[in-house]
Amino acid sequence: MYAVIEAGGKQHKVELGQTLEIDLMDEESGAEHAFETVMLYVDGEDVQVGQPFIENAKVIAEVVNEVKGEKVSILRFRRRKHSMRKIGHRQRYTQIKIKEINVGK
Repeated sequence: MYAVIEAGGKQHKVELGQTLEIDLMDEESGAEHAFETVMLYVDGEDVQVGQPFIENAKVIAEVVNEVKGEKVSILRFRRRKHSMRKIGHRQRYTQIKIKEINVGK
């Protein structure tokens, strides 16, 4: 059993008990969040596809932590000008754990 949800403008395939990182949310650790933008639900032979979302469907997740991604280095270099600038960036993510998938009939 799995579902496809939309979070932060991206689509994520989620299963029960799965832990994944999504774009940063304004939720505290330990809080629950319900994603109501369920696009696809598959349970064996039962497949439901939303137009664009399935009505009365929710994926409930628990916010586990806030984590940082890998460091990305950016180097701007102008040849023959003796000019170089090195900067970096680390994206912040919210780590969530999927607790339940509810699809109303």
